[in-house]
Order: sequence, then structure tokens, then C-alpha cells
Amino acid sequence: MKVILTVAIVLNILLVSAYADTPTERSNEDFPTKQNEKNIERCTQNLVAIGKALQTYRKEHGKLPLWLSDLHGKYLADENNLLCPADENGGKPSYARRTDPELPVSYDYTQFDSGYQELTAEKHYIYGDVIPIVRCGHHANEDFTCLNLSLSANIYRSTAAWAIYEPEAMYGGIEKAIATLEIKLQDAPDDKRIFELYPALVRLYVETEQEQKVDVLVNNFKSVMDSEHIKDNFTLGDMLEMVGRHREALQVYEGLEKQDLNNRYIFQRLAKVHEKLDNIEIAKGYHIKFDPVLALIGKSVPDFSATDFDGKPISLRDYRGKVVLLDFWAVWCSPCIDEIPNIKKVYDTYKNAGFDVIGISLDHHKYEARDYIKANNIPWRQIVSGKGWDSPVSRQYNIRSIPAPLLIDQEGRLISHNARGADLERLVAEAVRDKSTD
Repeated sequence: MKVILTVAIVLNILLVSAYADTPTERSNEDFPTKQNEKNIERCTQNLVAIGKALQTYRKEHGKLPLWLSDLHGKYLADENNLLCPADENGGKPSYARRTDPELPVSYDYTQFDSGYQELTAEKHYIYGDVIPIVRCGHHANEDFTCLNLSLSANIYRSTAAWAIYEPEAMYGGIEKAIATLEIKLQDAPDDKRIFELYPALVRLYVETEQEQKVDVLVNNFKSVMDSEHIKDNFTLGDMLEMVGRHREALQVYEGLEKQDLNNRYIFQRLAKVHEKLDNIEIAKGYHIKFDPVLALIGKSVPDFSATDFDGKPISLRDYRGKVVLLDFWAVWCSPCIDEIPNIKKVYDTYKNAGFDVIGISLDHHKYEARDYIKANNIPWRQIVSGKGWDSPVSRQYNIRSIPAPLLIDQEGRLISHNARGADLERLVAEAVRDKSTD
């Protein structure tokens, strides 16, 4: 059970844990843990200060600031309150668009973006002031992912990333979360704006072994949902799958498929539910419909002809005899940017063994890609058309989401359509080794 801790309680617990042992009692193995505790303590103090500053700013202006640096001075005296001691990058985010224009900031705060402002307003309507407004993900800990500051200035831990809301953490425990969500749904069961609470409550019922309440909730949702609306059907399918009613979920998704709605995510749902029903071959077919690149695994990848960022002609055939990674990316894609250091590491390790990279940017503005490439000293060639999803190369390969790293062997055959993280180095090492062995 996750409990929302008041600031005083959090600080008290952390202070006690930080000073429970004397220096002579600490072993080398304990040192990282003690340091983590001190970092969390200091980070918590930062969030307390930020929370007070945000509340004062909101009271005076009737809204939140666009950037946390807007608090500095009148509302937040010490700019160091914006830096988490566990942040090894010193307040420089991996996602360039989140870079505060005035000060280094360690904390996730997305009011600068109109889309996130709308999301905040939407989640506030659903959950109230318990929603997180500032988050820190710099503390490596198996018990939590994020340290959160809520709109009501409470500090709590959660395992959820930014876009996922965890009611049991926000409300201070699973029982309180259930009680709160039940009241919200009873008050407005047909309010589409809170439909996400139905699967949230089903999950909590399953976790507390209250499956008898699930049938009632599912039937209630069926009575208020729009049977022709994709999102409502996906919500119903989610609830059915949570309780293992996969055949019923399959009927829901098959009904959507018959409507011919031209939505590839219907294929994704069908693929996953067929896997759960052990219909492996059928699932494979739907996976390919969802992501056509899968059909190329083990087969020759079609060649392309384009112009690179320097105006020189480039084609896949130019790289025959090498293991090559086609990296479809964009500056606005946070997972893509997060993966760049890993690609650089693998490139530096294996470039002399026959490995190379071609970047295909899906940015709409060439200068954004250019600035990022230069600022981060990316050495491989890049194709930057400035056409976003309509990039000719991405359209040729049916790229529908990014990151999309296609790893291709020396003969031009697709090894993997998702070569990322540790898998990238493993697959590249195997591919270049196989060539050297031959």
C-alpha cells in the first residue's frame, strides 16, 4: 500500500533514516544506500520549497508559471532548489524541448507545452489536486520510480511515469483510492471525461481481490459507453483483459475490425489478445498488419535513394558489406534522444569492425535536427527532409512510430526492427562476429 506522505512526515522519516547509524557502523556496502537517502531528503526539501512557491504564484496569478525558473527570485529564493542532488546531468534534460530557458532544472515540469497544460487540466478534472505537477525520476530505487509534488503541495512516491496516473499513490492508499473513485463514478457514471476511472477501479478491485465488484462495474460501463466509439471499446477491452476474459475482449476488437475503421491499433489489440489465447500464427498476422516492417525480418530490405544533410546522394546499397542501423528519430521524440548515447557507444565500439549508422530525421524543421546533430557531435550521416512523417524514406518503410531502429546485416537483410538498449550492442556484436568468422 502506497501512502501519500505529508511533508512533515516525509522529512521526519528521511532524517531518521539518514542518521540512524553512526559513521563507524557504516560499511562500504551501506554507503550508496545512505547517499541515496540523503539525496532523497534534499530532493524532498527542494520539492517542499517549489510547492510553496507554486502555490503562492498560483494564488497571485490564477495560473501556474510556464517554467519553474519563473519562480526564482520573488517566489523561490535559492535557485539550487531546482537541482536534484542525484541528477548527474546538472539540470540538463535529455529532451531538448524541456530545457528551461533561464536556469538548470532537474525536475519534470511540463506547463511550457500547451498539450501538457491541456492534459493537466483534464487530469485535474478527473482526480483533483492530488495530481502530480512536478516529478523527479533521478532516484534509483526498487520501491519507486518518481518522487512527486502534487498540485496540493503533498510529496509522495509512485511507480508510474509522467503520463500514467496511480490513484493509490495519489490518494494515499488503495482503499482510499477505491472509495474516492467509486464516489466519482456514482456521481457521474456517464461522464466521458472520467471514463478512464472504470479500468482504474477494475485494476484496484483485482489487486484487493474484490472480483465480485468487477461484473457490476463492467455492466455499468456497457450501459453508458458508445458502442461505435473506438476509445470506449478499448476501455471495455482493457477491463475484460484485466480479469482474464480474453474471449470477450476478442469479440470487442473483432467488432471494431468489422467496422473497417482504418485504425492500426485495432490490429495491435487483436494481436495481443490472440497471443493470450495461444493463437500464435493469427497473432503474428495481426502484428504484421500493425507494423508491416515485421514482414521483412530475415528478408532483404528494399533500397532507397535520398540526399543526406550535406546534400550528397546516399542509398542503402552504399552500405552493402556493413552491418547498418537505420535510425528513424526526431528531436521531439524523448525515447529517441535517450537512445542516442547508446547508439554512439556502439558506433564507437564497432565502427572499425564493419558497423555504421544512417539517421533518418522525422523533424518538421530542419534547423532543429541540425542544431541537435551539431550540439551532440553525432558522427554518422543523416537524412533530414523536413517533411516529418511524410519523409520519403519513412513512408517507403511504413514507419508509423518512433524510435524505429532497423538493424540490417551485410547482405541487406533485416536483423531486427527494434534494436535498442543492450539488444543493439548484442545484435551488432553477433552480426559483425558472424561476418569475421565467414
